[in-house]
Amino acid sequence: FFALPQVRRQLAMEIRAQFEAFHATGLRLDHVNAHKHMHLHPTVARAVIEIGRDYGMIAVRLPSEPVEPLRAAFPDEHYSAPLYRPWIDWLRRRLHSAGLFVNDNFFGLAWTGGMVEGRLLRLLPQLPQGLSEIYFHPATARSAALSAAMPGYRHEEELAALLSPAAKSLVASLGIRLGGYSDFATGTATK
Repeated sequence: FFALPQVRRQLAMEIRAQFEAFHATGLRLDHVNAHKHMHLHPTVARAVIEIGRDYGMIAVRLPSEPVEPLRAAFPDEHYSAPLYRPWIDWLRRRLHSAGLFVNDNFFGLAWTGGMVEGRLLRLLPQLPQGLSEIYFHPATARSAALSAAMPGYRHEEELAALLSPAAKSLVASLGIRLGGYSDFATGTATK
């Protein structure tokens, strides 16, 4: 499928259209990712790297969730390394060789839709060195469309975790710096 030249051309056109649509918003491009992490596929990754340069792409999210911090935060739960680890390692090398900035760690896959305050407070002290993204799906309220697209997600609780005074205090006491990918790529992130 991905080996067919016409499919690769269609893929490139779709990726360019996505970059164009974002560019039309006038927002600053912080980092690039793909729905369901499709950018881990080598064909998609190559196209994103090539086309993204035209739109000022400087950083790409890697869904690299190490299990050790999860096990330390929740020793009674079972976590295993993802089967797609080789693709993450391959893409990390490709992105570095292309001069692009990437995160070291990514948290929230194991708890997709459930990054609530209790989990966040237990995860923060276990964060490893390097740049970690913590993945949330916050919302102020549920809708039928949101519930249908993300059944079982705890959107309001995830928003509450992000706004939690306890989490803010813990972030400060641990000396965790907050910012977007581009803040760290350019060294402008602050505590």
